[in-house]
Amino acid sequence: MPLFRRLLRWALITAAGLALLAGIALAVLYARISAQLPDVSTLSRVEMQEPLYVHAADGRLMAVFGEARRYPVTIDQVPERLRQAFIAIEDARFYEHGGVDYKGVARAVWLLATTDAKRVPGGSTITQQVARQFFLSSEYSYRRKLAEMLLAIRMEKVLSKDQILELYLNKSFFGNRAYGVAAAAEYYYGKKLDELDLDEMASLAGIPKFPSSGNPISNPERARIRRDYILDRMAELGFVTAAEAAAAKAVPMHATPHEPPLEAPAPYVAEMVRQEMLERFGPESLTRGYRVTTTIDADLQMAADRAVREGLRLYDHRHGWHGVEQKLELPADADDRALARAIAGISAPADLLPAGGAATAAGGSAQGGLADGSRVGLGAPAARWTGKSPAALLARGDVGRVRRGEKEGEYLLDQVPRAQAALVSLDANTGALRALVGGYSFAGNKFNRATQARRQPGSSFKPFVYAAAFEKGFNPASVVLDAPVVFRDRRGHTWSPQNDDGKFKGLMRLREALVQSRNLVSVRLLDAIGVDFARRFITQFGFEESELPPNLSMSLGTASLTPLSVARAYAVFANGGSRVDTWLIDEVRDRDGRVVYKHEPLVACRTCGGGGQAGAQAPQVVDGFNFGALPAPGAQAQTAEPATEATGTAPLPADAKVAPRAIDERSAYQLASMMRDVVQRGTGAAARVLGREDVGGKTGSTNDHRDAWFSGFGGDLATTVWVGRDDFKSLGYREYGGKAALPIWIDYMRVALEGRPVMPLEPPAGMVLVHVDESGRISAEGGGRPEYIKVEDLERLYSAPDFFGTPADEEEAFDIF
Repeated sequence: MPLFRRLLRWALITAAGLALLAGIALAVLYARISAQLPDVSTLSRVEMQEPLYVHAADGRLMAVFGEARRYPVTIDQVPERLRQAFIAIEDARFYEHGGVDYKGVARAVWLLATTDAKRVPGGSTITQQVARQFFLSSEYSYRRKLAEMLLAIRMEKVLSKDQILELYLNKSFFGNRAYGVAAAAEYYYGKKLDELDLDEMASLAGIPKFPSSGNPISNPERARIRRDYILDRMAELGFVTAAEAAAAKAVPMHATPHEPPLEAPAPYVAEMVRQEMLERFGPESLTRGYRVTTTIDADLQMAADRAVREGLRLYDHRHGWHGVEQKLELPADADDRALARAIAGISAPADLLPAGGAATAAGGSAQGGLADGSRVGLGAPAARWTGKSPAALLARGDVGRVRRGEKEGEYLLDQVPRAQAALVSLDANTGALRALVGGYSFAGNKFNRATQARRQPGSSFKPFVYAAAFEKGFNPASVVLDAPVVFRDRRGHTWSPQNDDGKFKGLMRLREALVQSRNLVSVRLLDAIGVDFARRFITQFGFEESELPPNLSMSLGTASLTPLSVARAYAVFANGGSRVDTWLIDEVRDRDGRVVYKHEPLVACRTCGGGGQAGAQAPQVVDGFNFGALPAPGAQAQTAEPATEATGTAPLPADAKVAPRAIDERSAYQLASMMRDVVQRGTGAAARVLGREDVGGKTGSTNDHRDAWFSGFGGDLATTVWVGRDDFKSLGYREYGGKAALPIWIDYMRVALEGRPVMPLEPPAGMVLVHVDESGRISAEGGGRPEYIKVEDLERLYSAPDFFGTPADEEEAFDIF
């Protein structure tokens, strides 16, 4: 046999052997990789990560939570040209191959063999990319590439082309936390998919290759080059005409960031929802597309935000200009861009924009530079509240604050308030939160003062002490001595409480004592009923006993309570004596619209076990008190009729869950009546401007004016407003609750009560009407002021001694404990 033939034969045998070995190796590799491949059929029921959506009660969007922006869409929701844009750049033969484009693979192999490149373009179909996105890592290796190809072939057998393309369009990352083409369209262009122009479609199709470094915001020039290439490919493939491609290429790059359009932003509320969802459903609550419907009334929430900000602004303006926030060292030749860079990192709480002094002009006006490089003019009226001109306050390089005025193009000089505020408003009958504000600006400070700040309520706590006293037999007509008193503890320390005005008015009825907020009356009242009893009783309003001081100072509101807990407690007076639980999340639905949670609130019931019983324990008689004037012999007392639907106490639905009773319904009536008087002729008289007879409440202030409160009710709402400083410093001279907090309460309730029916205040069954003269005695002739008291209290009055107490200078010191 010739040598050539022998060599050829051995070469063929060797080649066949090598091919056999390669085949065996590939078979073994295929078997090993194939055995480890996941089940691609799971893609037919895959759940995309989707953010948590928070809505107001009427459906308006309040917040979106989640690391990924994603709005999954079906393939028929994607415009044809948008699909074609992705196919043109990613996989022109998508609808022709079976998952692997062997021409593309051959081209990639040829490039690897003929170039020094370690990574070459081409070879990955859209199907392969989906396989990698869902099942594989981004590791670059031949083993991963083979697994990717095998998965793609399997996927093509169980999924249609449109299903695969739909997965790709929803899964791909487009930069800036945008996952999926719908989220990308919203973020970069603020549009729905069917609103996109051709140039925008091509721009979006070019992002997944370089989502961070090549998106049209981070690198518009690079994105433009890729967009134009995609348009040329679309024209080449016949998806668009050459003229259409040329017109789209002529459009300048114009992508800008667009956050989800919030229709009723409420960041403090939204954060409360997020925390509750995490507690209820775990970390997956932020990725499974849950839609939460809250109890928040969007219109009331916006009114609360406005009221808090305007109230704090007015408070702050009363105390003058603080001075500039900081001074920048700017070169003499610094331009507006240098100034903008210097203030770019300064936060903008609420509507207050940081502004650097840029220039001054004649007439006291000035110009301020904003973080975007623009200038705003500040005329003399822009700082009228300071008593000075803008030029005198904002020199070059000084950093202050400006906000937009009511006129077009108008800017006003302002400052960040030093005080903070919280507002809580809830449905008194169910406890559903209707509005909640935790501070001036969530962006400026995320501390939620409505739920986290524990502050002393001052005199706004007194109604709870009065309620405890009414349980012991006192009533609004009971006469108490407003005079100096000294208490001594076991160590010999003394405590001499004082009234706010430093004066004493002698004997006065409890109704008047609450209307005028007399401290000494509250202290005597608590001493009479006992601190231990009062603490146990007041817990029925929803407070913890550990929150309540175990001494007589509790009568002056020294407990540390949150505004939310105080608002909940005031709802007891407004709803007839029931303790309702506050709640925020009404309903949770999954991404398919199925209800996965529905809250069933406890509802207040005015006629459910609210009356007292005759023969209750007789009240203790102590120095300084008269538990009610003695009825004159033969005097007639009018008994209240049972409440009816006409009085606003319609029967509850049969399936309603009744809230537990906190206090006697008759005590609730008495306190509500007294707090209406606080508004009509007492410390809350400013609220008369609302023009409603169903508005009642109580002011509250603490030592050195550290806290200012107003808590009250109107219609079916119970609302609390607190104002104070986070550092516990004084709010300033005479910044009482009626001055600092009540205006915010009024501004909010003016909106909240509009269109709501006036709630009648009818005495419940088990009460009698008596007339009390100025001496505190029941008038036989029916003269004097009318007062409803409990039936059993009237019976006790027949045997109670008439004891007004001794003169103030003869009183003994009492043990504070």
